[in-house]
Amino acid sequence: MHQLPVLAAASAATFVLAVLSAVAGFGGGVLLLPVFTALFGLRVAVPMLTLTQLAGNASRVWLNRRELHWPLVGWFATGAVPFAVAGGLLLAHAPLTPLKRLLGVFLIGVVVWRRRTPHPRRPGDRAFTAVGAASGLGSALLGSVGPLTAPFFLAYGLSRAAYIGTEAASALSMHLSKIVAYGAGDLLGRQVLLFGIALTPAALAGTWVGRRIVGRISDRVFVICVEIGLVAAGLLFLAGL
Repeated sequence: MHQLPVLAAASAATFVLAVLSAVAGFGGGVLLLPVFTALFGLRVAVPMLTLTQLAGNASRVWLNRRELHWPLVGWFATGAVPFAVAGGLLLAHAPLTPLKRLLGVFLIGVVVWRRRTPHPRRPGDRAFTAVGAASGLGSALLGSVGPLTAPFFLAYGLSRAAYIGTEAASALSMHLSKIVAYGAGDLLGRQVLLFGIALTPAALAGTWVGRRIVGRISDRVFVICVEIGLVAAGLLFLAGL
């Protein structure tokens, strides 16, 4: 497959899912992973997704900078940073077939967990260290765990802008750690870096558009669409596709 059509397809998917992430605060990364996996393969897709998430989360932090809850970001990063580094180093040597199966189980499990626990109890600040640790390890190995961590940020009681910005700032600390680990594990090759840079404008544009339409679509409809996509992607990974 020629590079230009691949880049066009990846850019289109990045833009659309960046819009969705900016509107609801989660969902884009985990849905983008199957697209990148089909185009590039899993070991390239995960670090490439991290680079695009880096741009998208940084822009969401900037757009919502006045509403950030910094103490929560700090507690999350305390757990996320070391576990993201460990997971990033592990990815370089993890066998791909079992990892794909694990990813399939994870994606379907996210939907089941969210359906069974739609409103977790309000967590305390320090509980986000554990949330960050699980998120850092899972994100480094599986690309994105936003749908699993989002309920905890929502249960904390943050308003829309504060939630989106704080979740993005927390994720940013994790993604920066993953980049360091992927570099140490020789996963940031020329293709990953070039495509990551090339996809950044699509991620930024999608975030800006999403910010403009926040509140204009139903969260319920969006979540249903995300969950359908998660189950479909999970079944494809379990089937070995």
